Amino acid sequence: QMQLVESGGGLVQAGDSLRLSCAASGPTFSSYTMGWFRQAPGKEREFVARISWSGGRTNYADSVKGRFTVSRDNAKNTVYLQMNMLKPEDTAGYYCAAAFRRLTPTSIGDYDYWGQGTQVTVSS
Repeated sequence: QMQLVESGGGLVQAGDSLRLSCAASGPTFSSYTMGWFRQAPGKEREFVARISWSGGRTNYADSVKGRFTVSRDNAKNTVYLQMNMLKPEDTAGYYCAAAFRRLTPTSIGDYDYWGQGTQVTVSS
């Protein structure tokens, strides 16, 4: 069983930056592909970014490509999402998720564990 706890959300202005963190419990963190998703009010949860268990491969949604960077520190059991040039449309709850030994988990159903989320609000 893995537990995920996100932090780092907040209220910022358009153009600002935030770094989200997701701390994982459990001894096998390095065996999980980690993903970030977000969900705005009234909308479905959508994929934002993911990073392979070694950290060597990353993928991003087109809407965040070039602005967001996902990284991980396996020694600290933590995955990060650096968000730059934030826009009001980035406003959402952000969730990290873990997929055990999946190479390319894309959909929500591909992930085994989820955090409770952290709110990001970007004002114009």
